[in-house]
Amino acid sequence: MANFIEDIINEDIASGRTKKVVTRIPPEPNGYLHIGHAKSVYINYFMTAKAYGGKCYLRFDDTNPAKEDDEYVNAIIRDVKWLGWEGEITYASDYFEKTYECAELIIKKGLAYVDDTPPEQMREMRGTLTEAGKESANRNRPVDENLRLFREMRAGKYKDGELVLRAKIDMASPNINMRDPVIYKVLHTPHYRQGDKWCVYPLYDFAHPIQDAIEGVTHSLCSLEFENHRPLYDWVVENLKEIFPNSPKQREFARLNIERTIMSKRYLKRLVDEGLVDGWDDPRMPTICGLRRRGYTPSSILKFVEEAGISKADSECAPEQLEACIRSELNETAPRAMAVLDPILLKITNRADDWQETVETDVNPNDPSAGKRTLTISNKLWIEREDFAVVPPPKYKRLTEGALIRLKSSYIVKCTGYEKDGDSITVFCEAIDGTNGTDVEGVKAKGVIHWVNAADCVDIEARQYDYLLLPYDGVHEDFADRMNPESLKILKGKGERILGEAEKGTSFQFVRSGYYVRDTHYDGIVYNRIVGLKDGYTKK
Repeated sequence: MANFIEDIINEDIASGRTKKVVTRIPPEPNGYLHIGHAKSVYINYFMTAKAYGGKCYLRFDDTNPAKEDDEYVNAIIRDVKWLGWEGEITYASDYFEKTYECAELIIKKGLAYVDDTPPEQMREMRGTLTEAGKESANRNRPVDENLRLFREMRAGKYKDGELVLRAKIDMASPNINMRDPVIYKVLHTPHYRQGDKWCVYPLYDFAHPIQDAIEGVTHSLCSLEFENHRPLYDWVVENLKEIFPNSPKQREFARLNIERTIMSKRYLKRLVDEGLVDGWDDPRMPTICGLRRRGYTPSSILKFVEEAGISKADSECAPEQLEACIRSELNETAPRAMAVLDPILLKITNRADDWQETVETDVNPNDPSAGKRTLTISNKLWIEREDFAVVPPPKYKRLTEGALIRLKSSYIVKCTGYEKDGDSITVFCEAIDGTNGTDVEGVKAKGVIHWVNAADCVDIEARQYDYLLLPYDGVHEDFADRMNPESLKILKGKGERILGEAEKGTSFQFVRSGYYVRDTHYDGIVYNRIVGLKDGYTKK
């Protein structure tokens, strides 16, 4: 079933208003993209431009040089391409000259004026939701004087904030955004692409519709906070009809909100700047680069966005919905490997120290085409500490004295005893002959545990992540007071040899533990937990 955006596009195509769908993704290069921006990529590219055989620009809203940087531009390009976008990259700054010309035309029409009202006073004069604003004393300056002053602003004659250009609309409008908004400001800050060429910069609400019109955008799709800005968008394109006869159409959708997740570049930047995380790509961050390092795939992120739905009503998704998308994908695609994250030694006493034998196991039991792989077993193995109990709890189905347990894909062993020296434990077992990967009549194991061969294993570091924020308690409004002190747990374990041979960025299911990806930054054998397994198998 089509959503409301697709309904709008279908109607526009049927009426002849739209022949080719053109959209844009308009990030501001003042930080890294987070998962909320993935919704914009999904809507503007996959759901519309690509689906309708159209075009989608990646256009940087670089109209505020005080906060913008090439680092952010390059990161955004990398992230958007990683999600699957293909198209042309443009910049608002490419259109500064044309935008300035449009501002002069608005002035010549008597629809804008230069104002020297101080910012604090201007805010007071805007009025409230129930009271009309007050007109500036400069509102009725002659057109020629406004043009002269505006050109002097461009020439660098005035200091930052000394003069602004305001649209002349309606100080009594019920929409405060229409009460003579500022559309140009003086700012003597070098631009990361334009250098010192400009000292006046357009504000987003004025520049954006002009850029859309220049690029032939048919549907300017943005998040719901811009709904009250739409009348200003329409006012700009309506008053520039002689330049842009085919006006773009702005429509809004609800943002993607996730519980216990910061969805603001400004706040995410604060986390980075204050050292509360290890950078923009910290795997606990909801940034695209953080999710990529964590082991999420483009397809799992886009599936989550699609399942979250496209509507005009704000809502909050549970983070478990995102986790379910990557878990479902990796269950079908990730090869299996065995890793022991809290190791104790298991010794098979009825086998010699030089004994070795091979066993076969599935690469991925959900993908028969992946085939089998061969493991080696010896008389010394690493097993999980929680898989042995001196005094077992009720219904315990793992190792305890006298119990029979299957070593995954290999022998059934019988526990005959243990030795304990502080935290160090050695469990002694005997292998039941004839049970290597097969069943023997009259021999029934209580359960199955995984293991790692001590003779050829590698040391691994497993990083387990929890939510960055604690649940909102109704008291602590500042997210810095809600940081989860247990958002990162580092375990030193033992893993199969293939975990040391795998390329960085390779994902595995650690049997009975969860899904992990080899970290792309560290030189050692470091694995990040992507997501746990279902039900009670997830290790907290």
